[in-house]
Amino acid sequence: MTAKVERLVTSGVFSLDGQDFDVDNNVWLIGDESEVVVIDAAHDSGAIISEVGGRRVVAIICTHGHNDHITAAADVAAATGAEIRLHPDDTMLWDVVHPGVEFTPLADGDAIEVAGTSLQVLHTPGHSPGGVCLYAPDLGVLVSGDTLFHGGPGATGRSFSSFPTILGSIRDRLLTLPAGTRVLTGHGDETTIGAEADDYDAWVARGH
Repeated sequence: MTAKVERLVTSGVFSLDGQDFDVDNNVWLIGDESEVVVIDAAHDSGAIISEVGGRRVVAIICTHGHNDHITAAADVAAATGAEIRLHPDDTMLWDVVHPGVEFTPLADGDAIEVAGTSLQVLHTPGHSPGGVCLYAPDLGVLVSGDTLFHGGPGATGRSFSSFPTILGSIRDRLLTLPAGTRVLTGHGDETTIGAEADDYDAWVARGH
């Protein structure tokens, strides 16, 4: 059976630099009726486990280490037996939320196989040092975490972030993908590579 993409929206608090924000997060599941990957296990482990159902969880993939994207990861891993995958450059963020909980490192160029589909890991630092996106060419989708949104780059005004770095990541790693690629974001509505590419110069000019 061909892999499909499922979206679950969970709600909770994003905390960084001593401030808290109420947020809605997109949790993406990619797989079929027998196996699935969970991307960004945010806030509500019960809702995520319910969405998984009886399927085998191949991996719990974290696009980055901000707490709103990883709060439920350990509980989902404990319930499913799946490994947690995170780029090691975000270890300092992970350890704030899950001290002592191990994860398997992600690296640029890794491929994660699920339901006959390959998810290619693209290291896209900027929003955080260990930010990654996941590209599934046969599905025509990019799971972008908080690197790229409808309307521009992810926020870079907080600790461990860099606007020039995220611009480079988007320009060199994402805008080179086919224009019709669906961009499945960490928050809010999806977009496409083509829709965002036309505005790149405007992002540079506005500075965020």
